[in-house]
Amino acid sequence: MSPRDRLVAVAVPAPFADALTYVVPDTMPTPRPGARVAVEVARRRTVGVALSLVDEAPRGVELKPVLALLDEQPLVPPELLRFLCELGAYYLAPLGEVLRAALPPMSRETARRAAEFVPARERRATGKVSQRVRLTGAPLPATRAKAAALLHAHLRVHGEARVADLERALPGARAAAARLVALGVAELVVREDEARVTFDDAVARDAPPPLTDPQRAAVDALTSALDAREGSTHLVFGVTGSGKTEVYLRAIAHALSQGRGALVLVPEIALTPQLVARYRARFGDDVSVLHSGLGDAERHAMWTRLRSGAVRAAVGARSALFAPVPELGILVVDEEHEGSFKQEEGVRYHARDMAILRAHRAGAVCVLGSATPSVESLELTRTGRATLHVLPGRAVSSSMLPEVQIVDVSRTRPMPGGHPRISSVLHKALVATLARGEQAIVFLNRRGFAPTVVCESCGDVASCPSCSVALTFHRRRGALLCHYCDHQEPMRDGCAKCGGPSLAQEGIGTERLEAALVEALPGARVARLDRDTGGGARSEKILARLRRGEIDVLVGTQMVAKGHDVPTVTLVGVIDADGGLSMPDFRAGERTFQLLVQVAGRAGRGSARGSVVLQTRTPRHPAIALAASQDVTAFLDVERRLRAELRYPPFSRLAMVRVDGPDEAEAREVAGAVAACLRASRPARGGAASVLGPAAAPLARLRGRYRFQVLVKATSRAALREALLATSAERRAAPRRVRVVVDVDPVSML
Repeated sequence: MSPRDRLVAVAVPAPFADALTYVVPDTMPTPRPGARVAVEVARRRTVGVALSLVDEAPRGVELKPVLALLDEQPLVPPELLRFLCELGAYYLAPLGEVLRAALPPMSRETARRAAEFVPARERRATGKVSQRVRLTGAPLPATRAKAAALLHAHLRVHGEARVADLERALPGARAAAARLVALGVAELVVREDEARVTFDDAVARDAPPPLTDPQRAAVDALTSALDAREGSTHLVFGVTGSGKTEVYLRAIAHALSQGRGALVLVPEIALTPQLVARYRARFGDDVSVLHSGLGDAERHAMWTRLRSGAVRAAVGARSALFAPVPELGILVVDEEHEGSFKQEEGVRYHARDMAILRAHRAGAVCVLGSATPSVESLELTRTGRATLHVLPGRAVSSSMLPEVQIVDVSRTRPMPGGHPRISSVLHKALVATLARGEQAIVFLNRRGFAPTVVCESCGDVASCPSCSVALTFHRRRGALLCHYCDHQEPMRDGCAKCGGPSLAQEGIGTERLEAALVEALPGARVARLDRDTGGGARSEKILARLRRGEIDVLVGTQMVAKGHDVPTVTLVGVIDADGGLSMPDFRAGERTFQLLVQVAGRAGRGSARGSVVLQTRTPRHPAIALAASQDVTAFLDVERRLRAELRYPPFSRLAMVRVDGPDEAEAREVAGAVAACLRASRPARGGAASVLGPAAAPLARLRGRYRFQVLVKATSRAALREALLATSAERRAAPRRVRVVVDVDPVSML
């Protein structure tokens, strides 16, 4: 190798801890950091991302050349590239996999350049291409073809046009285009169709409402932090309806006035349209929307607009964290406590935690907002790593927090003649609410008609053949479904085990609850919002009907619990308030409390005071009792003491090593080897790491694979990282059909 050779480090989508070094051919411009290149890895051609030039080649390695430079200008800006490198290192994820998860698909033009070097499976391209016709500038000779003359006149006015569009507007346009091409006055070209990046509906501009004193204090603090241009973290802790969104909007406006960018993360795709509408009402249509529900072409178009600086703000779900917002000034994480900010497949990052990191590295302000902050975020304020801003009351002076009534279902009669899970107290409250012309939300975090189907003869439960879970009966489909692997089978006529003819449908899901309320409330317009009825645009249509007053009672799962502001909803009913408390997870109480406070906050957001009915079997549990009194601070104090006593986060650092495979004994053996390696490790920095397991996961079998897990608990991030790195050899040595995944800072313990 010549000392004059140019060497470049490239992140490739393969399970390598470090970037690979390649030689840049003399005929090729030097790839800039963040540009995509075509390279070969283990005889397989793929697309990687250039990271930096390398001064010295690795010893004893024959370097391969870069096959092609695919981007003249870097796709990833320097600030984002540095952040992604740090994210990959923190979560022990290969950088190439991080970049693949973060970047949009190729444009058609880039895919065309890559076609000579990379197989089709490695160069997913955006959008569609279409045939277009345009004039060459040559004069139109005399012709008797009337359609050709009409098309020529049309093109002189409108310019280039898609042939498919012309066919719909001008009968015979395709033949006429061919005639013009034959005459030499037009030519056919193939181009990529531009993705739609505009909004279908118009949104009226709003005027900022007057701020309450706590809002004003929070806004002043955030604008001062923006003026300082130093990375900082702020927690806006405000009761439901306290005007947290208005605080975000004022701070975003200040960042934009500085010529800087803004990024807003929301926990659910279903909440994105509402926040986008609020943003457009304040700032206009110059905003990109990013979430997994977008098509490839739309995602690429949104990315391109941000990368070019045409748009300086983005709103989206978890993956919007990777948006190339120019000169990032503020990063907002709304409902920061939500577990959905944690990616559970692939690169297992936590968008809230990484938002804090990205903001600090970019010199931006990170704003975490919640009515029920996580214990981890509140601890940041206790230790001085974040600034706390409290909004103690609702922003509208006539709006008060709802009255909450706990109903002990073990001591209360069910509604007369109705489903036993609907108490007489809730039924009376629903009847009274509808009589006043108001609306209600009834929450049950379980979809389907009947969660379990049981043989009345032998007690056998209809179970998924691939997962350790019961099948749920969905009456409208007439089928039994697994909510984990989507296995589906027809409803059984009898018991599959003993042949008994009688099957009991036990429990209640949202589908059964909807049917029960239709029967119990004659004439009421009852609708349902869950994963079966709402997804993407469908959920927004249902919520729009609720806002227009076309729904009297909305039944739903978590999709109805957060973010919705409907002044005429004055009653919230919770069917099974303690349903999540039995989960084998140290966060079960916190999640239950947060969900109850959030769903209760949907009631009484207008001038009429709302009410909430919590049905429970454990009325004295702190998560239930303190949710009823809406005393968030008291609950967080209780939870913090429990976490400190048991040394759970934020008082320790956790990682879960998850092992799964098709053979139970093989997966158990690999998990045991990893656990033994962890126990043998002796971190040199930051204290020791303790190991629990291996043990079968609570969901011991999922999608046909047996699951084991090893929990690692350490006193510091450094000790945790050292212990995990010590298992690298054991993880690589696992049989190919056994998957070993390291989940740093796990959220789900299942």
